[in-house]
Amino acid sequence: MNPQLFLAFMVVAAALACTPGVDWAYSISAGLAKRSFVPAVAGLCSGYLLHTVLMVAGLAALLAGMPQVLGWLTIAGAAYLLWLGSSTIRSWRGASFTAAAAVAGPVDVHAEVPAARQIKTFLQGMGTSGINPKGLLFYLALIPQFVSPEASLPVPVQSGLLGLTFVLLAAIVYSCVALLARKLLHSRPGAARRVTLASGIIMIALGAVLLSEKLLPVVAVVLASA
Repeated sequence: MNPQLFLAFMVVAAALACTPGVDWAYSISAGLAKRSFVPAVAGLCSGYLLHTVLMVAGLAALLAGMPQVLGWLTIAGAAYLLWLGSSTIRSWRGASFTAAAAVAGPVDVHAEVPAARQIKTFLQGMGTSGINPKGLLFYLALIPQFVSPEASLPVPVQSGLLGLTFVLLAAIVYSCVALLARKLLHSRPGAARRVTLASGIIMIALGAVLLSEKLLPVVAVVLASA
């Protein structure tokens, strides 16, 4: 693999991982939770790991060439974000720190069995990044630009290594985001509720944007034919 191309990819990938979005919103929500944020971050990274596998297998290009399938995936991803955002907003009142729970994190009034809760958090994180077709297109559009056909490694291997590099960078960035959210908000009672509410609103807004991208053209066609 070309070292210069790999270094350039790391810079671009790090910049994208550091760009606030729905992954950041979910990481912050996980950081504010009473439980560990590790399952949430692992879930987010597993979604991008799925994109890496699809890209190496060539399925990403296949899906990109099937606009109908990609359209339904977009609608499913938008619906998921709307549901996740609304769930986050419903729990914002219980996300405040107290003196007794400063170490444990925000009070969770709907405590579940730890193992079951961790699995649920992991799957929600995986769904957040894995069902988003824009993540798939990001892999398809960005990574091929940093693959060198003249390199000794085969193109699929180079693509896989670049994809795994982004997964690693994302894990580091999202862990830092969750950890900083937890540490900084310990000294600010009530701030956890506002941040949780903002995170839910961000998720709903992004889901609405995704949904509008697919539904508005349909509505325009219907109105034009009416």
